[in-house]
Amino acid sequence: MALGEFDLIQRYFTRSPRQTILGVGDDAALIAPTPGLQLVIAADTMVEGRHFFPGTDPYTLGWKVLAVNLSDMAAMGARPRWATLCLTLPAADEAWLEGFSEGLYSLADQFEVDLIGGDTTCGPLAMSVQIIGEIEPGRALRRSGASAGDDIWISGPTGAAALAVKHRSGEVVLPPEALAACAARLDLPQPRVVLGRAVCGLASAAIDVSDGLLADLGHIAEMSCLGADLRVDLLPRLPDAFAGLPVAMVQDCQLAGGDDYELCFTAPAANRAAVEALGVSLELPLTRIGQMIAGGGVVAMDSSGTPIDIERSGFNHFRVA
Repeated sequence: MALGEFDLIQRYFTRSPRQTILGVGDDAALIAPTPGLQLVIAADTMVEGRHFFPGTDPYTLGWKVLAVNLSDMAAMGARPRWATLCLTLPAADEAWLEGFSEGLYSLADQFEVDLIGGDTTCGPLAMSVQIIGEIEPGRALRRSGASAGDDIWISGPTGAAALAVKHRSGEVVLPPEALAACAARLDLPQPRVVLGRAVCGLASAAIDVSDGLLADLGHIAEMSCLGADLRVDLLPRLPDAFAGLPVAMVQDCQLAGGDDYELCFTAPAANRAAVEALGVSLELPLTRIGQMIAGGGVVAMDSSGTPIDIERSGFNHFRVA
């Protein structure tokens, strides 16, 4: 007998909630926000063939669809608390559902997030998560908060996830060591929630690098009515296993590849020592990669300050190729 919708929900997506009045199983959930805190809400969708390759391991899909939403919470400095899931399935494949739900809950448990509802339906494979978090009034990190002279920071290397995409699409063949490192970055991104919470009060603006460093830093620049000088030579280095790849390809992945889910944030130069000390305490090297300036747009420069011509700035959800 085929697995029905309500059996599917009960078997794979129903757990006793930790911080929810009424969770999965009713027409809607009941939650009790912490008194005095503001709610922070975000949503992301992943579609087969657009955001992930057909045949992608279901565990990694469950992990990633929540991770990309947790990354949005990190970029705001919020504590994630609740999530809903809308899942479109070609068929109710029990082995697939087992893996997907295991990946989802592995990350949800790590950050104490309750899955409180959603929807399931039949159709081309796609999944959407809405996440709800909390933050103290006045502490949210916004894209519009940067000032001229602020340092630009990144929480880790960019480009590995995009190189994994190029490998899987046949554009390049990565050596085994490099492929393993890239696949981990693409399939199991680590949302920087702890950093996002900790950098509140030090950072002036923040964004997660989902569509490409140039594109996402450009959003901070635009919302803050500023420009940004980005020093490409200061970007965190990829491992030596990537040394044999074409420089232009690696640079394109670092600057425009996306799918990294590192935090890019700005902070006053006066906070430089405090940001460096925070990175040490979190065992997360934070790298200063540029400066916000008067004007507009993002300029990628080499070590001498000469602008570098970059063909694209990031992922476009509506571009076919």
